[in-house]
Amino acid sequence: MENKSAKSRWEEKTVRWLEKAPERKQTFTTLSGIEVERLYTEHEAREEWPGEFPYTRGIHPTMYRSRLWTMRQYAGFGSAKETNERFRYLLQQGQSGLSVAFDLPTQIGYDSDDPMAMGEVGKVGVAIDSLQDMEQLFAGIPLDQVSTSMTINAPAAILLAMVIAVGEKQGVRPEQLRGTIQNDILKEYIARGTYIFPPQPSMRLITDIFQYCAEHVPKWNTISISGYHIREAGSTAVQEVAFTLANGIQYVEAALEAGLEVDQFAPRLSFFFNAHNHFFEEIAKFRAARRLWAKIMKHRFHASNERSLQLRFHTQTGGSTLTAQQPDNNIVRVTLQALAAVLGGTQSLHTNARDEALALPTEESARIALRTQQIIAYESGVADTVDPLGGSHYIETLTDQIEQEAEALIKRIDELGGAVHAVEQGFMQREIRRVALETQRKIERGEEVVVGVNKFTLENETQPPLLRVNPAFAKEQIAALKELRATRNQEAVNQALARLKQAAAGTENVMPSILEAVKAYATVGEICNALRAVFGEYKPV
Repeated sequence: MENKSAKSRWEEKTVRWLEKAPERKQTFTTLSGIEVERLYTEHEAREEWPGEFPYTRGIHPTMYRSRLWTMRQYAGFGSAKETNERFRYLLQQGQSGLSVAFDLPTQIGYDSDDPMAMGEVGKVGVAIDSLQDMEQLFAGIPLDQVSTSMTINAPAAILLAMVIAVGEKQGVRPEQLRGTIQNDILKEYIARGTYIFPPQPSMRLITDIFQYCAEHVPKWNTISISGYHIREAGSTAVQEVAFTLANGIQYVEAALEAGLEVDQFAPRLSFFFNAHNHFFEEIAKFRAARRLWAKIMKHRFHASNERSLQLRFHTQTGGSTLTAQQPDNNIVRVTLQALAAVLGGTQSLHTNARDEALALPTEESARIALRTQQIIAYESGVADTVDPLGGSHYIETLTDQIEQEAEALIKRIDELGGAVHAVEQGFMQREIRRVALETQRKIERGEEVVVGVNKFTLENETQPPLLRVNPAFAKEQIAALKELRATRNQEAVNQALARLKQAAAGTENVMPSILEAVKAYATVGEICNALRAVFGEYKPV
């Protein structure tokens, strides 16, 4: 016995132990299907340092020891005035950045009085029809002191122009503005659905924004390349990384084809990921994504600016993991997901509220979600050292496996001609649907446990108090829009929209024309209709 190694003795003990205590499953896997070994004892050591290529351990040398992540709670409902009040409340509670949720009509380029907007005005976010609404949204919030993230894609150029115009009215120069527009149209075709224009003109709008901001709004993150919605649609962690970075490759190539230098725009690229339920896989996912993107930018695009190599990302906890049953359980889910994001090195974080499977969050639920981040930051100790789980045999093995599998999937997309062609052929959409269906079947069979849904259920549940949007709001918003149209300078609006159509039909950058139209109080719908007249509308495959 004494001559045997510790490993041999462990193996023998394991055989005997399993005779009386069989394992709960024949095989254990991550949500991506990666098999989880019983024990991880060896891993090829890498000498990797935070703040150094390939940034596996973090993009900054000291990470949260110097500066905590930005606590950026996503908010928006009803009117600009109501959302402004929620913003100011969250800032008073210690939130360090804003994140704007827009209603569905705004996201797909319709005004509140459009028949297509009926029943949706102010429901899932704030209704923004014109610069007048944006002025109310940021009333009393100095845009040179607070960074603002906006979840907006097809009309991203319009909403960015509105922020620039509001900033000018506050006396804030464009070069002082800090924030992010999502502006990631490819994932809309893949997973989310709030597209307006076909892929090619949509890519043109994105590169116009890249170019304009590089010259005029240099602190603005011009795109947030989003895996979040890909994961929400049902993808695995590996697919989330692969499809997101493949989209990123496509955006870089489009910008290069438009004549931009890689280091001119790449430092302002940012990413947006999901924090899902498998704790260790999520941590490894973030580390793998950072390493893979750094290699892509260095070896494929020959970027030389260090910031061009760094994958900076925002994280939101998994909305699709929230349950309407026993909603207080969601606080625990969100805490674990948020902790995974922090241990994975996120730059900013949104924590979902417990009641979001039922409605938009109440003020109390939003406060609990923010306090979750604050407790992790100030009480847990996880922010006191860089990459605390770096060197773990399990984490390092998972990081390598996710990187390898994602890289193979990116290669497959390259073989299809890149992300745009893969979208047009429906490849990514089919892959996500296949996995989503498999997952749902596992839940229905009870093979994948969802606490409170298919196990540990309650017979009689009471629903918590929910936030309800004022049903009279839509009429008020439409009345305000009617008054705006009656009092603005209509000739200035018509001229600005005509110039926008001319710019869109040619090759010049459309951002100046959009900014002119916004300042004339042209509406989101009017500006989008001018672009629809030139670009047409996308019809899904």
